[in-house]
Amino acid sequence: MNEYKYKQDINKNIFRGYDIRGIYPTEIDSDTAYTIGLGFGSYIKSIGKTTCVVGHDNRLSGMDLYTALMTGITETGIDIIDLGLCTTPMYYYACIKLQVYSGVMVTASHNPKDDNGFKFAFDESGNCKGKEIQDFLAYILKGEFSSGKGEIRKYDIKPDYLELFKSNLNFGPRRVKAVIDPGNGTTATIVKDLYNMFPLDLVYINDISDGNFPNHHPDPCVEKNLEQLKTKVIKVGADIGLAFDGDGDRMGLVTSKGTFIPTDKYMIIIIRDIINKVTKKKFLYDVKCSKSLSDEIEKLGGEGLCYRTGNSYTKAKVRDDDLPFGGELSGHVYFRDRWPGFDSGLYAGLRILEILSKTEKSVEDLLEGINEYYSTEELKFASPDNVKFGVVDKIGEYAKSRGYKFLTIDGVKVLFDDGWALVRASNTGPNITARFEASTEERLSELQKEFISKIEEFNGKV
Repeated sequence: MNEYKYKQDINKNIFRGYDIRGIYPTEIDSDTAYTIGLGFGSYIKSIGKTTCVVGHDNRLSGMDLYTALMTGITETGIDIIDLGLCTTPMYYYACIKLQVYSGVMVTASHNPKDDNGFKFAFDESGNCKGKEIQDFLAYILKGEFSSGKGEIRKYDIKPDYLELFKSNLNFGPRRVKAVIDPGNGTTATIVKDLYNMFPLDLVYINDISDGNFPNHHPDPCVEKNLEQLKTKVIKVGADIGLAFDGDGDRMGLVTSKGTFIPTDKYMIIIIRDIINKVTKKKFLYDVKCSKSLSDEIEKLGGEGLCYRTGNSYTKAKVRDDDLPFGGELSGHVYFRDRWPGFDSGLYAGLRILEILSKTEKSVEDLLEGINEYYSTEELKFASPDNVKFGVVDKIGEYAKSRGYKFLTIDGVKVLFDDGWALVRASNTGPNITARFEASTEERLSELQKEFISKIEEFNGKV
């Protein structure tokens, strides 16, 4: 008998839009992980699978949840390929390399240190999302699990993963100087072995794996988390600074002047570089991205595809539409020109280092001539999970009553000739998120004032 119990009263709120995620141990504990393991193993067995891949990031609760999860899975008769501690991209590549597409990664990505969760895939269609996750919850709540005795086999993906990078990149004559900040996340366990393979001058900070994330929050796409990186880049005279999130699937960057470059501008640099090297000139971006990106794609003679936010959605869309490249403002980018399409922060970083190695230009130079707009960061407003979607619906009703043009791909994006306002329900926490952009600072202020007042008004009423 094992020490874990099937959790009949599993917290339904942890089953979110892209994954399962919550606070450890109050919302997610070892019994939760065991129960999810029972459900996952039983479900993939029911669709004819016999084996799955599992891995975990460096969060302090990771081993507890990982052990319980594997116990649940093996009790259904499913065999496990055990990756142990790894980044999420290493887990993705293991699935590809081994051609075993059923799997679970124990991670809460860039969430605070006390959070943890599960990204999971049943089959080749990729990470579960939306209705699939809610259907999986319903499946678990039935409690009708298979039984058996699965086996666990350890597998080291690291050598294959390093080889994938080595065979994929081709650096030019310039030796780029870069400051690298793994943020004490899981990339700290592999970044030196990987980046030291290439002709670069490297300075590392926060490079000890520590699931407490003692130096800053592990989200590299929020500028305030990159202050140490900015300071170090300027101090050592580096050409660029790169930072990675807790599980390694996202990247943030700063220039030699210590300026934060959001992912949509990074995407402009990449698209400028590859557009004449790819046959299909169509590129995906999410609803949060600046108009400067869609303007640039148009200027280059390409076609843009605006899509909903969410790693599970955007990655699947880039694959299904056979696009050479796509991404979203949160830092997930997907290369399919010469890379297998999964999001890796370390690879995203090396692609811009490769571009810099073939020119004397700075990152700022590579962004010359783009259309500039004034925009906010992504703003968050606390709103309970059972309220936030109603608030967004009210914003849609308000926009309609005013005769505004708006999109409902993901939340409500209200479009004006001189800017836009985006209001959506977060799929990773009890928040409403908003972002604004306009052609002038004055107009940006007006848009913020109008829609934030409505968010606050509706948030108090729904």
